[in-house]
Amino acid sequence: MSHPVDIHVGQRLKQLRAARGLSQTDLGTQLELSFQQIQKYEAGSNRISASRLFELAQALNVDLAYFFDGIHGGQSSNKNDASSMAVSAALASIDSDDTKRRILSFIEDISAAKN
Repeated sequence: MSHPVDIHVGQRLKQLRAARGLSQTDLGTQLELSFQQIQKYEAGSNRISASRLFELAQALNVDLAYFFDGIHGGQSSNKNDASSMAVSAALASIDSDDTKRRILSFIEDISAAKN
């Protein structure tokens, strides 16, 4: 039976991988692992060692704490939910700095109007 922490970490890994637009194969290739191993990590059926978790954090460009965020059932301490990361990834993929600034300004305007 999987430990609840392993399941939580695996779910966070899956959310982040999906938000980054990576397949299990893509991530596995970066870390020289099979997609099946990534699948087992995400399901929580295989524990992720400290060194592997460090490599995953580097490959996905997040702090190690990301994987444990919200583990006590509370809201996450930062705003790295899947939709926020998807927006961030989409914004990062835009080449034009001017376009990025305009989109950011638009998002800031919307969030200010909501408050």
